[in-house]
Amino acid sequence: MAKRDFYDVLGVSKGASAEEIKKGYRKKAKELHPDRNSDNPEAEAQFKEANEAYEVLKDANKKAAYDRYGHAAFDGGMGGGPRAGGGPGGQGDFASAFSDVFEDLFGDFMGGQRGPGGGRRAARGSDLRYNLRISLEDAYTGLHKSITVPASATCEECNGSGAEGGAEPQSCPTCSGMGKVRAQQGFFTVERTCPTCSGAGQIVKNPCKACGGAGRVQKEKALSVNIPAGVETGTRIRLSGEGEAGLRGGPPGDLYIFIDVAEHDIFKRDGLDLFCRVPVSMVKAALGGEIEVPTIDGGRSRVKVPEGSQSGRQMRLRSKGMPALRGPGQGDMYIELAVETPVKLTSRQKELMREFDEASSGSNNPNASSFFDKVKSFWDSIKD
Repeated sequence: MAKRDFYDVLGVSKGASAEEIKKGYRKKAKELHPDRNSDNPEAEAQFKEANEAYEVLKDANKKAAYDRYGHAAFDGGMGGGPRAGGGPGGQGDFASAFSDVFEDLFGDFMGGQRGPGGGRRAARGSDLRYNLRISLEDAYTGLHKSITVPASATCEECNGSGAEGGAEPQSCPTCSGMGKVRAQQGFFTVERTCPTCSGAGQIVKNPCKACGGAGRVQKEKALSVNIPAGVETGTRIRLSGEGEAGLRGGPPGDLYIFIDVAEHDIFKRDGLDLFCRVPVSMVKAALGGEIEVPTIDGGRSRVKVPEGSQSGRQMRLRSKGMPALRGPGQGDMYIELAVETPVKLTSRQKELMREFDEASSGSNNPNASSFFDKVKSFWDSIKD
């Protein structure tokens, strides 16, 4: 039976691009796969026909020959031509064609990243995390902090190559530097991590004695970190290239510094604003006056307490809060009064307190008078 036109087999036009040809093949491969067409005895033959068509049309040279001579380009009449080296129709051609699509769909998941020429890239080093605890004062002013990080660093003896004397690792002979090997199982090409190089794509014949062939060694390194003013708990600072060294010359990872601002004995922080709870005497709250309060920059501010102030009353000091981490601006500081009831009174003080109470009226304690008026009305309503 005469062979069908390869373009018709894949359902594409003769002017189709390489990407359109690949999409056409992927669609046909899914439609015609024998596992999905167990009730169709012709599915296997049609599936192989699609593989044969794709094997030719995906290759620029074979496609050019087919466009010019048709099937005759691969029947031996044209001197063998593109059929040399496993032309269309063979088992090896099917494996090559299907594995291209398999690679396109699952390559990154199964085989990792690839470098130039199809080989695997050297493994990037891991990112590291460092938790840094600082005071609220340091968060206000910013600081330069020296830290010591335990991490792996590039081996100086082999310059990270992993080979004795700094020699370059050789391409793995088992996988030809791909980091994985392919095995044919029926109609599928199965890829596995290369057992010789464990997926690295390279082998070291004479491992460096200092690093054991890894290209990196464990050591501590000191770093100077700039902590900007305005940081808060959860702020993350990234130091590019200061993480773990890559395996056998791979690029290093990054170091992430996570800031934890310690609780302060005096100030409470809420974003850019600071809150300070200041106790005042009952006399100061009743008669009014001035109090002196601290500020986060180490200074002092005098605050006027209005006459008759109650606990919980707040007063704002503008621009006495935390600086913005990014851009201009600064928060405010809020003073919250806490009226303190006197304790450990002397006999004379108690006597004066009683005299004051006897001389007081409801107007001196408006909140208490209002509350108990409501209580009295509540009780009266129940009696009725």
